[in-house]
Amino acid sequence: MTIMQLVTHSGGFHADELLSSVILTRLFPEAALIRSRDAVQTTPGAGKIIYDVGRAYDAEAGIFDHHQRPSPLRDTGQPYSSFGLVWRHFGHDYLRALAVPEESLDSIHHSFDQGFVLPIDLMDNGALEPSVAGPLAGMTLPVLLETLKPVFDARGADADDAAFMAALPIARAFVEASINGKAAKARAASMVDAAIVAAGASPILELPMGMPFRAAIEKAGADHLLFVVHPRDEDWAITTIRKSGDSFEARADLPEAWAGLTDAALEEASGVVGAKFCHNARFIAVAATRDAALRMAARAVEAVA
Repeated sequence: MTIMQLVTHSGGFHADELLSSVILTRLFPEAALIRSRDAVQTTPGAGKIIYDVGRAYDAEAGIFDHHQRPSPLRDTGQPYSSFGLVWRHFGHDYLRALAVPEESLDSIHHSFDQGFVLPIDLMDNGALEPSVAGPLAGMTLPVLLETLKPVFDARGADADDAAFMAALPIARAFVEASINGKAAKARAASMVDAAIVAAGASPILELPMGMPFRAAIEKAGADHLLFVVHPRDEDWAITTIRKSGDSFEARADLPEAWAGLTDAALEEASGVVGAKFCHNARFIAVAATRDAALRMAARAVEAVA
């Protein structure tokens, strides 16, 4: 069936139907996006997808609302918003439209659902208070997207619709950046896995370029690794490995004697010709050549022992 209409409610908007529109307009670019509360428009029919309005959830009929009772729930008992329902039924096709490899489809679908979609669902249903974000409560994505609504005294006849359409590419940028980042991490993981095998028992991991590596190292159980070396533009970087994604604490820091030094001073402190820079926080250093970077990494390992 050809989809010719994407129907959501008119008036003020929230993150859930805006983000649902990101998914659906990508999949059905020829369909008209209609914002209405008219019963004729919000009643299921051939060639329609209706979401966040209509007070029914029936995927076969093409309607995805969550405001009715009983409201649709995940297997965990957590509530869906329209975004969660749309992602549940159209997420895999959306990932294919973004050229995500088939072998990564399920894992990225699940990761995006849990890390991006679910928080939107919970906030939209009042099951998660924005205040849990503490001082950053005003910086959450749902709040930021809602700031794109018209202000109270800018109330032209089509003000809400115009603001919605202006907000749509902004919302799309966040969704696609998240998906592209997850796909990139999946590509990087296979490269890191190969590098771990090549490194063997060495505590130094050499990568062919800068890329996300911590999660892959952790998944591989490569607890012996302490530092990562890789080319960076015209030079080479030596970086530490954070203990977890929730902490800046590293498995091992670069030597304290290198902190904040550059060029000749760092060459003298490290004993390595070609040493160029070490960050004052000791999580990254830079060398002029691959050989110098590997020798700096080796000296850093010695300092830890």
